[in-house]
Amino acid sequence: MNYKAVIIGGSAGSFQIVTRILNSLNPNFPLPVLLCLHRLKHVRSGFVEALSLKSNIPISEPYDKDQLKPGNAYLAPANYHMFVELANRIALSTDEPVNHSRPSIDLSFVTAANAYRDKLIGIILSGANRDGAFGLKKVVDNGGLSIVQDPQESEVKTMPTSALQLTKVDYVYTTDQIIRFLQKL
Repeated sequence: MNYKAVIIGGSAGSFQIVTRILNSLNPNFPLPVLLCLHRLKHVRSGFVEALSLKSNIPISEPYDKDQLKPGNAYLAPANYHMFVELANRIALSTDEPVNHSRPSIDLSFVTAANAYRDKLIGIILSGANRDGAFGLKKVVDNGGLSIVQDPQESEVKTMPTSALQLTKVDYVYTTDQIIRFLQKL
């Protein structure tokens, strides 16, 4: 399958996993990586910098209408929803929180699933709420590939367990298995 993008959602317990994933990617990784991670809305700096220290690919907080480029990671800015548009661009919004979250993992996943359809890889990691379960279902409904971090390995099981309860996923992987899968792309 010729994938066009990877989207990763996570909350409590996912920062170290995302760091490991970014550190494991080849500098010539062929796809854009969209990161929708829950974090404190009033903390505007430090998160990208912390991820960048370990990442093998460039990572940034995108601006509205930024073009997605292969081999780059895009972190949803604090207190903004991050949408993926059909023109392979990012759209940012300060609409109301969804699932008590802004950025909402569900909204990022749903728009990415609509934009990329069966060319999307959606990954749900550790987290303390249900945000992301519906979004991953939309990835599945649109023919994309779905991966959930093994709840037994997750620091906080609610997010991966919720996704598994809502939809049939392609793979339930440990962090090491997720890394190996992405390295093969």
